[in-house]
Amino acid sequence: MRFALLSFVLALFVAITMAVAPLQPVIISFPKEAPDSLLESAKEAIKKAGGVITHEYNIIKGFACQAPASILETVSAMSAEFPALIESDGIMTTQEQESKAGH
Repeated sequence: MRFALLSFVLALFVAITMAVAPLQPVIISFPKEAPDSLLESAKEAIKKAGGVITHEYNIIKGFACQAPASILETVSAMSAEFPALIESDGIMTTQEQESKAGH
């Protein structure tokens, strides 16, 4: 009885933890030689983990998404022959922005 109760509490804790895992905005790309099935498998794994595909690219073999860190590790390990490149997505600037006071 104790084991069953402990198992239930542990399973509930894991479910709650996974449900509130923060999503990271990233861009995932693969080498151009990678099969399309690898790209589709990565997108499907992210969706199953509660992530969201936010943009699919045509110029590169990749996509932008918001995903939990745990699934990013899984996607990274999907193929040794065609490794995924996972980069943070966000606004990048090349020059320092001026302050509002004009200094």
